[in-house]
Amino acid sequence: MRSPEEILEISIQMGAKKVAKPLQAKLILGFVGGAMISLGYLAYVRVISSVAHQWGSFASFIGACVFPIGLIVILLGGGELITGNMMAVASAWLDKKVTAKELWLNWLTITLANFVGALFVAYFFGHIVGLTSTGVYLEETISVAQAKIAATPLQAFVSGIGCNWFVGLALWLCYGAKDGAGKILAIWFPVMTFVAIGFQHSVANMFIIPAAIFEGGATWLQFIQNVIPVYFGNIIGGAVMVSAIYYYSLKHHD
Repeated sequence: MRSPEEILEISIQMGAKKVAKPLQAKLILGFVGGAMISLGYLAYVRVISSVAHQWGSFASFIGACVFPIGLIVILLGGGELITGNMMAVASAWLDKKVTAKELWLNWLTITLANFVGALFVAYFFGHIVGLTSTGVYLEETISVAQAKIAATPLQAFVSGIGCNWFVGLALWLCYGAKDGAGKILAIWFPVMTFVAIGFQHSVANMFIIPAAIFEGGATWLQFIQNVIPVYFGNIIGGAVMVSAIYYYSLKHHD
């Protein structure tokens, strides 16, 4: 395992690399990132739907155990996820390796690509294939989406902070691990924890709420009212609670 100081340097380098990628690569890998997070959430829905009511929070724990596959694929196999970039690109910006304009442009590009990937999974795999549109799976999809929507803007914002504090730490620990097994464990535990707690992840919500919308269980206005505060909460969680905290505590300027 690398030291926190070494992890910070890797985070800065990774953030700069993410900004330097060609637009085509950002769009393709962003699509992959949105799709993988959504497939992780789809697995969550499929795993817990038949036992959600009887098993209560234990069912949520089981679902949380399968959700991290999305981030594992993104970080080990290749993909761009906005919540991860909120941490890594912010590290590069704090170290003046990228400009504020490059940071915001990267975040905007990856967000849009993630959204397309999430909608793709929600519509084609959820709605067309029927994985979220029948029986207990439909009930669970709408129930989960409505629970997200029911949060007030302040609750959604603060929940977004908690979520991306964990996702940012998953990246941080992944960068610190030296082998594949270590990286998988480093990603799995923080992501499992935020899902089990019930914190809100903007890209995951880009899947689950549209999945409910396609079945008539939510509206696009509700989606917008949820995703915006969650998104800004995610920024604080990744860029402030991870990047800024570690940067200003570990980076010693002469």
